[in-house]
Amino acid sequence: MTHENENGAIAVAEPVNSGADAVASAVESLASHLHPKVSWDLGDHPMPTGREEVWRFTPVRKLKALLEARGEKGDVDLVERTPAGVTSVVIDPVRARELSVEPPADRSSAIAVAQSDEARLIRVPADVELDEPLELDVRGTGVGRLAYQQLIIEVGTNARAQIVFRFEGSAALAEKIDIRIGDGARVDVIMVQDWAPDTLHAAQVSLLVGRDAHVRTVQASLGGAVTRVLERASYAAPGGELEQYGLYFVDGGRHVEHRMFIDHNQPRTRSNVDYRGAIQGEGSHSVWVGDVLIRKIAHEIETYEANKNLLLSRGARADSIPNLEIETGNIVGAGHSSTTGRFDDEQLFYLESRGIPNDEARRLVVHGFFVDIVRHIGVPEVEERLMKAVERELDSIAPDWGTDQ
Repeated sequence: MTHENENGAIAVAEPVNSGADAVASAVESLASHLHPKVSWDLGDHPMPTGREEVWRFTPVRKLKALLEARGEKGDVDLVERTPAGVTSVVIDPVRARELSVEPPADRSSAIAVAQSDEARLIRVPADVELDEPLELDVRGTGVGRLAYQQLIIEVGTNARAQIVFRFEGSAALAEKIDIRIGDGARVDVIMVQDWAPDTLHAAQVSLLVGRDAHVRTVQASLGGAVTRVLERASYAAPGGELEQYGLYFVDGGRHVEHRMFIDHNQPRTRSNVDYRGAIQGEGSHSVWVGDVLIRKIAHEIETYEANKNLLLSRGARADSIPNLEIETGNIVGAGHSSTTGRFDDEQLFYLESRGIPNDEARRLVVHGFFVDIVRHIGVPEVEERLMKAVERELDSIAPDWGTDQ
């Protein structure tokens, strides 16, 4: 069974083999509009024009220099705080390719690989519980120079870890991040993008979830001129569970785009997605695309994805596109929801009837809208910093925000 989006969902059948070959073919060779080609060859990822389905919302012109690697090359500063037992080494591109979860899925990650002379490999040993988060601070050194990087993180079998990324400063950055989660591990991955207003950032983040592992991710996008993140996840074996949460606050004519792909390629796997955004100001634009593919062999899976957007003023735009493709009827459950709208008048009336001024009532509504996501982080210091960043964004909102005037 196939759930079609507005452009239709097309599945192309592969030649049928027998026995184990048929299963391998189903897992490895399925062609689908939800599963674009991945390749290490930069030539397989031509420069986008903006007419392609996966690029049609993106302001490609603003990313042109970064995607073509045309300009002075620079770096970002990567500051690591690694708990005891965690190792971090530099590896060459050949080794990086061997250890990656998957090849690049779009032009930005392909150019990041092509322009990187090395990659950073970080390993969390098996059977350990980190007593503090693994922290990775990515600090921009200026938007005038183009930066590219590759990061690979491996979490061993039955390990317990929290991984916190912070993106700050001004940069033009394309990157590829691969995170491999061992069997039975429990891992939280938190990414807070608090870039300067002129930053250009394009990234691919690929997760591989091991047998009976549990992974929770939180993405927070609060800064940057253009942010485009591909978040891709698949399963190495049955029993894996994935929770993905996200929030974004878009104002000042900025563009924030999250494209998600969850590949249920193993039986008895689970996923749950909850992303929320608030968009304010003329020309401000958010994009959320949530693609879920349930393969023929993925029996007894359960998946749900939700995206909610608040438009805080006229001229703001939110595109929200959930896609679900199901190739087996033997599932526990699968669904999605998407809502975009302005303030709930009943909520505002309730608060105002208790003496709360209109502006403060609107602020409380947005605050509560995001709190449900922030509470999933589980790192108090990060939660506090993130809520302060949200409050900072709320302070910048014009007095007539959320109105139709």
